[in-house]
Amino acid sequence: MPTIKSSADLRNNYNEISTFCHNYPEPVFITKNGKGDLAVMSIEAYEELTSRFELYSQLKEGMDDIATGNTRPFSDAMSDIRSRRNR
Repeated sequence: MPTIKSSADLRNNYNEISTFCHNYPEPVFITKNGKGDLAVMSIEAYEELTSRFELYSQLKEGMDDIATGNTRPFSDAMSDIRSRRNR
């Protein structure tokens, strides 16, 4: 169940909301005039989220390459990796 707080709650109870964000890896949704306005989370949760997004983006790019035939033999890829490692 999402945690929803008003902008007044954020202003008046910042430390409580900050503690919640650090204890639970999920955003707190902040409303302004009764409508969704912000999603607040700890820096650690944000970094985890962006890391996962980057990984999923790279996986999708790889899957798209496979689907379009943009691939090469494994032995060629390993040769490139070895030559880069030995530089």
